[in-house]
Amino acid sequence: MTEPVKGPASYFPSIEKKYGRPIGEWQEMIRSSELTKHMELVNWLKSEHGMGHGHANALVAHTLKEG
Repeated sequence: MTEPVKGPASYFPSIEKKYGRPIGEWQEMIRSSELTKHMELVNWLKSEHGMGHGHANALVAHTLKEG
């Protein structure tokens, strides 16, 4: 039996569906941004891409954790 996805990655299917881009594309945008701080990136996703706070936070947290 497969373990359910937990943590920030559990948001990924709904992020892809709601905002129309694959997670890899969002992660590349985050990595290529001149912004480096967690909340700066979250606020950027919210203001520039209309992302909700929970989705933006999960995406940034997961991306920054990966390095």
